[in-house]
Amino acid sequence: MPKRVDHEERRTQIAEALVRVAGRRGLHAVGMRDVAAEAGVSLRLVQYYFETKEKLLLYGLQHLTDRFTARVGARLAAAGPAPGPRATAEALLLASLPTDAESRTFHLLYSAYAILSVTDEALAATPFIDNPDAAEDALTGLIRQAQESGTADPGADARTEAISLLAMAAAMGTSILVGQRGPDAAVAVLRHHLDRIFTVPGEPGTAAPEQ
Repeated sequence: MPKRVDHEERRTQIAEALVRVAGRRGLHAVGMRDVAAEAGVSLRLVQYYFETKEKLLLYGLQHLTDRFTARVGARLAAAGPAPGPRATAEALLLASLPTDAESRTFHLLYSAYAILSVTDEALAATPFIDNPDAAEDALTGLIRQAQESGTADPGADARTEAISLLAMAAAMGTSILVGQRGPDAAVAVLRHHLDRIFTVPGEPGTAAPEQ
């Protein structure tokens, strides 16, 4: 009896191959034939599942996003059963920094997708991710939650602070990739700004305890 094929598993296998080869050569230089060779399958099979390079790239982007979400979840699990808004915000931000091989590949390829979507008509015609404001909304909500519980600066504009933190994390990630600074220095800068936002009322600059 022929073995039953798990189509989602096969798509994931091909997406993993895309991530590996693009991480080495750059997203712009990767073709479907390269991905097939990396995955150890035929070009015809890659074309069967994805039809075009654009569809393969979009699936690869979703795969990257899912892996990022899993890394955030792992950080939160390590922080304990009730990490609180400050620890949750930190987990979200630090997971995006290229501090190891997997996060380096994520930052490199996610940045490449952003640039490619500006000029690639197929990518530009679709949302860059399912909800491009998801991280911004999440951070905004965490800051507001901390403000309501008295563990964040009540005068801070939560949306503006969330936007600033995400932009800072992206810039810090690029500075690590190009060797401008090390991961420890980038983490210290992000934590400095988190300390500024999550403060004990009446004690500026003092990190607030989690509730």
